[in-house]
Amino acid sequence: MTDNRRPAGAMTAPAAPFLFRAHPGPGLEVAFTSVDAGNLAFHVSGVSGSPAAGSKSNKSHQYADSVAGDGADGAGDSRQRVRASRHGVEAALGVPPGRTEYLTQVHSARVVAAAGRGWGESPAAEEADALVSPTGRDPLAIMVADCLPVVFASRRPAASPVSVGSDGRAGTSVSGTGGTDPLAGPTAVAHAGRRGLLDGILQNTVERMRREGSGHEPGDIQAWIGPAICGRCYEVPEQMRLDGAAQIPATHSTTTWGTPALDLPAGAQAVLESLGVAVHRSAVCTREDPRLFSHRRDPGRGRFIGLVWRREEGQGTSPSDGSEDIEG
Repeated sequence: MTDNRRPAGAMTAPAAPFLFRAHPGPGLEVAFTSVDAGNLAFHVSGVSGSPAAGSKSNKSHQYADSVAGDGADGAGDSRQRVRASRHGVEAALGVPPGRTEYLTQVHSARVVAAAGRGWGESPAAEEADALVSPTGRDPLAIMVADCLPVVFASRRPAASPVSVGSDGRAGTSVSGTGGTDPLAGPTAVAHAGRRGLLDGILQNTVERMRREGSGHEPGDIQAWIGPAICGRCYEVPEQMRLDGAAQIPATHSTTTWGTPALDLPAGAQAVLESLGVAVHRSAVCTREDPRLFSHRRDPGRGRFIGLVWRREEGQGTSPSDGSEDIEG
C-alpha cells in the first residue's frame, strides 16, 4: 500500500493556488487547492463566522456536516470573485476557462456521469456527490471544507480500450493497447461527508467507474483522499460514534481532548482498500491547518476543491520537476 502519510505518489508542494498537486500518469493532473486559490463555491458567503481557530469545541457547529452544495443562485460570495477564483485554478492547470464540471453536493450517495459541459456553460450543476468521466478528459472538481475530497483515476483492462470522438466523449471499443497506458481509464471525484461515507458514496463511485470501463484488478483504480478534518478533531456524540463504527470500524476515534470522534479519512481508506483500490491519503487536517478552509474552524469562509483532469497533448502544464515532496 502507498504510504498513507503522503497524499499521493508523488504529491508535491507547488506554488499557489495548490496545496498538493500530482502528475501520476500521462497527461493526468490530480490537485487540491489551498485558501490561496480563493473560495470556489458560489453558495458560500466568503465571510468568516466562527470562534477562534484554537478553541477545542464549537458547540453551534459541533455535529453538523459541512454544507457543500454548489447552488448556482442564492446569497453567497461575490459571483464575480468566485468566477475569478475558478478561472485562476483553471489557468494554472491549462484547463479551458469555465470547462471544469462541478456538482450541487447534497450529502447523498448518488453518482452521475460527466455531461461534457463545464460550469461556465451550465452553471446549474446537477445534484449528486460523485462525478465520473468515462474518458478522463472532463475536468472534474469536488468542493469541501472538512468533508473528504476523494479523487480517482484508473486503468482500463488490456482487452477493453475505448475510442474517443472529436468531442472527447467515449465511443465504440476498438482494438489497441488498452491498459498498457497507466491510468488512462475513467476518472472521478467524490464528496464523502459522514452521511455520504456511511451511505456508500465511495462504493457507488468505484462501481460506476468499473461499469464505465475501469479495470477490476487490485490497483487498477487509484484514489487520492485529500485533506479533511481528522479523527483527532471531528467531535461527535457518543451514539454517532457507535453508529459509525458499527458500520465502518475504522472510523472509531477520540479527540485530543478526550471526547468521542469519527475518523472519516481512516474509514474511507478502509472502504476503498476493501474494494481493491490503491489509496494515497493526506495526513493534513483541515481544522488544524490554516492553508485550507474548514467549516468547523471558520464556517462560511470558503470551499477548496479536489480536481482531476487528463490533458490532451499540448494542453496545460505539469508540476515542476523541482517541486519538493511534502509529507501530509
